[in-house]
Amino acid sequence: MSKDRVLSGIQPTNGSFHLGNYLGAVKQWVELQNTHDAFYCVVDLHALTSSPDPKELHQNTLTSVAQLIALGLDPDRCTLFVQSHVPAHNQLAWVMECLTGFGEASRMTQFKDKSQKVGNERIGVGVFTYPMLMAADILLYQANQVPVGEDQRQHIELTRDLAQRFNSTYGQTFTIPEGYILKAGAKIYDLQDPTSKMSKSADSLSGLIEILETPEVNTKKIKSAVTDTGREIKFDEKEKPGISNLLTIYSALSGSKVADIEKEFEGKGYGDFKGAVAEVVTNYLAPIRKQTLELLDDRSHLEKILKAGAQKAEVVADKTLADVYNKVGLIPRG
Repeated sequence: MSKDRVLSGIQPTNGSFHLGNYLGAVKQWVELQNTHDAFYCVVDLHALTSSPDPKELHQNTLTSVAQLIALGLDPDRCTLFVQSHVPAHNQLAWVMECLTGFGEASRMTQFKDKSQKVGNERIGVGVFTYPMLMAADILLYQANQVPVGEDQRQHIELTRDLAQRFNSTYGQTFTIPEGYILKAGAKIYDLQDPTSKMSKSADSLSGLIEILETPEVNTKKIKSAVTDTGREIKFDEKEKPGISNLLTIYSALSGSKVADIEKEFEGKGYGDFKGAVAEVVTNYLAPIRKQTLELLDDRSHLEKILKAGAQKAEVVADKTLADVYNKVGLIPRG
């Protein structure tokens, strides 16, 4: 019996992933590679919408791949590749753009939010067409499921609509993907603003626990985390969001239940608790950081992994693209 196929991607927009990336997505990707035919890509083409520095994008892409491996993705058990290494992504994206209505694309939340912030004159067309490239990313691989956060549900719905539209116009071609909404687990918030989720787009890095940061810096960030009134170590997201966030982090990385942690720190103060959280975090991240840096030191090995991943991805992607081109009437090159 063949396994369901999953596809997901992550942008290389920063040098280091943060704890929210890992616990909110990548940790579950690692689990899915054991039960699914898993395709994971570093979506460097999507990153271009923010006009990154070329050298930084190059390095961040390699660093992202190294981190994904160190966090548990196994190139022998999943297909791990860089988006731009498979030209079919761009080629299918154009077909998706031609299928998408202007009004339909205009209603996408991400574009609306960004255009309101910077104005239509300054926003790149890539931000507008981003969802169609994302649809191409998914449909190329005939993915049954797409592990995404709740904020990406709209993009999955557009992908499904485009796949159904193509199938009804040109004949059965694409698998209609389901959104695999990642199970509610460790939702990690910013250390300095525990009402906002930990995010790369935060105004300050002081609220992020970064995977590749030194233990000393992460310890300092945790000890400086915003806390709440009172001294009780108790999970209460409404009244004690700061302590609740630290309890979630401690629980997720130690495997201890929140109730057991509350009991362990009964009668102790915030200082003791923050010190314990810092120890759990730094002990957990230390081997991941070490392996990432070792992988980055062996550039040729990393490039071999990416070449093999791109070749595996192309076998599937090129077959889908050839079928699409044939059905829309494009003449094969021969």
